[in-house]
Amino acid sequence: MQYDYDLYVIGAGSGGVRASRVAAGLGARVAVAESTHLGGTCVNVGCVPKKLFVYGSHFSEDFEDAAAYGWNALPPSFDWTRLRDSKTAEIERLQGIYRTLLSNAGVDIHEGRARLADAHTLEINGVAHTAAHILVATGSRPWTPGFPGRRHAIISDDAFYLERFPQRAVVVGGGYIAVEFAGIFAGLGADTQLLYRGPLFLRGFDDGVRRFVADELAKKGVALRFNSVVQELGLDADERVLRLADGEELRADLVLYATGRRPNVAGLGLEEAGVALADNGAVLVDDAYRSNVPHILAIGDVIDRMQLTPVAIAEGMCVAHNLFGKGPPRRLAYGNIPTAVFCQPNIGTVGLTESEAQRRLGGVEVYESAFKPMKHTLTGRSERTFMKIIVEQATDRVVGLHMVGPEAGEIVQGMAVAINAGATKQQFDATIGIHPTAAEEFVTMREARKGT
Repeated sequence: MQYDYDLYVIGAGSGGVRASRVAAGLGARVAVAESTHLGGTCVNVGCVPKKLFVYGSHFSEDFEDAAAYGWNALPPSFDWTRLRDSKTAEIERLQGIYRTLLSNAGVDIHEGRARLADAHTLEINGVAHTAAHILVATGSRPWTPGFPGRRHAIISDDAFYLERFPQRAVVVGGGYIAVEFAGIFAGLGADTQLLYRGPLFLRGFDDGVRRFVADELAKKGVALRFNSVVQELGLDADERVLRLADGEELRADLVLYATGRRPNVAGLGLEEAGVALADNGAVLVDDAYRSNVPHILAIGDVIDRMQLTPVAIAEGMCVAHNLFGKGPPRRLAYGNIPTAVFCQPNIGTVGLTESEAQRRLGGVEVYESAFKPMKHTLTGRSERTFMKIIVEQATDRVVGLHMVGPEAGEIVQGMAVAINAGATKQQFDATIGIHPTAAEEFVTMREARKGT
């Protein structure tokens, strides 16, 4: 049968765009459908605008620190509208770049919500298109639990386009998005509280990192309220009123729910096409990203493996090469994927946490260091940096590396190369540090922590 396209991609986010471009470059006839904005979550309401807001929020400390280095400045003031609109202009510029990249690659762009009509046919804007292969790359969407008054809260998507900046903000959630936005609101001047139902946020990260970040956020003025459960959210004039399970009442100008993300599969027709889904809606795929309907594939957040932009991009490249390229099948190794959390200070991490290493490997050695960055020897700021290396005793191999501090993501990216290459602690020790830097601490830690 002759199809309109060799590959039809639903979703023009990071993974979908990369798969489309690579497939087209390999000679495939490709179309991509997007129902909102080119670039997906990361470009529009995720990584990019969030980090721009993190930069903006850190200037409050930078202005204070400048005085210690001899700079005299007028008391600074913050203009939310200017930051918001500058961010939006940059996002619109990036959307244009994505459109140009797709067009130059020869990919047809269809704007609208695509839906599977049958196993090889999609309908969009009333027009049917057929494809030999279909790739679902629709990402994820914010999820909030059902509770009375949920409509009075915003989600992270909304936070990038607020009409007014709040004086008092409450962030509900314990994942990286909640922690990042708590830092953003506090840095921009809001009286900020972070509520989480569990005893400590950032579940899944190394426990030492989690405790250290909690201490640092508290020092920066974020009120951390663990073991807190919201029962109801009401409205009193312009105030949001949170009623907690313990009977306490909190009032704020804004309540942001950052309680997780779910695969974005509603209305795609996947079940009607026979595609198997997990309980949370994730598309179930094999190691080649094929669903149980082999010519329907899926990548990125919609398969709920690792919700990271570079992972979706790498998965998209695997799909394109496996379908249209030459050579052996490509597979993505998920074992040592580095990541960062842009809380303040930042988190950078790669490899196993301490508890994971103990559970999987048995004998491990742990090296830790916490110190005041050189910059703050003059400013007097109490912010500290934390570094941790986890070593398998039997092989001396470094199996986990974690950092909390300025530019942690930049530093750990380079360290991730060493971890993936199987570097040993002896090789770390034999590497000369760059002085004076924070990063040199990773090659100068000599004494393992007692009891490991």
